[in-house]
This record gives sequence, C-alpha cells and structure tokens, in this order.
Amino acid sequence: MTAQIKGGCQCGALRYECTAEPAVAVQCHCRQCQKATGTGSAPLLAVPKEALTITGEVRYFDSRADSGNDVSRGFCPTCGGRLFGLTSGMPDLMAIAVGSLDDASWFKPAMTVFTAAAQPWSAIDDHIPGFPAMPPMADAPS
Repeated sequence: MTAQIKGGCQCGALRYECTAEPAVAVQCHCRQCQKATGTGSAPLLAVPKEALTITGEVRYFDSRADSGNDVSRGFCPTCGGRLFGLTSGMPDLMAIAVGSLDDASWFKPAMTVFTAAAQPWSAIDDHIPGFPAMPPMADAPS
C-alpha cells in the first residue's frame, strides 16, 4: 500500500483503519455530497468494507442518492464529523471522507462524478475523467 488509510473524527471518539488498497478515489459533485459537506464537492475513497476496522460509535443518516440508490452517511455522534458512506449500488464498499484521513496529502482522485450537478464556483479537474452522473463501476478507473 502506498499510503496508510487511517483516520478519525475531529474529537477522536471515532477511529478507523483499512488494510486494503482503495477500489476507487473520486471527487463527487452530487447535491447530497454538497449538502453533507457544506462544500462544492466531496473527495472520497471507496474501500472494501471487510478490510475496514472502525472503533467507536457511528451514527448513520439514510437518504436517496442522485443515482437512485439508497445511501447511508456515517458520522460521529459526539462532534458530528462525517466519515463514511454506504450505498446500495456498491454494497461491498465503504466510502471514506478523505478529509478524515490522518494524512490526506497522498489523495489523488481518479475521476470526477456528478459533474452535471457541480456548482459553477466549484473547480473540476479537467485532467481526470469526468462523468455527468455515476458511471457503471466497470467504467471506473482503478
């Protein structure tokens, strides 16, 4: 692994560690990610769920994603920090909010998704593949 995937919430009550390489690294511009983060996009790593160890209590908020899938966003009930995402579209993967990594300096998104929902003031990297919605995972770069 080129970088260790470890992190946690702001108050430290919730910690995680992953023993596998990310399946995909994305910059998501969907409206739900915008609302969940309070920003124009969300940098996310998708990792195999079985390789992720979580210490502490996680609370989840369930909603319908722009893709039509069910999504659960996991957060710390103490400080409110959003750390995780689960989607019915990729049931074996857990998304990790990149900002929650102990060291996020190595993150490089492989693609940008939901560009059709991007805010005009939110930068999109034209040097990586961009998709107006979520592409089928077979099309996603690894």
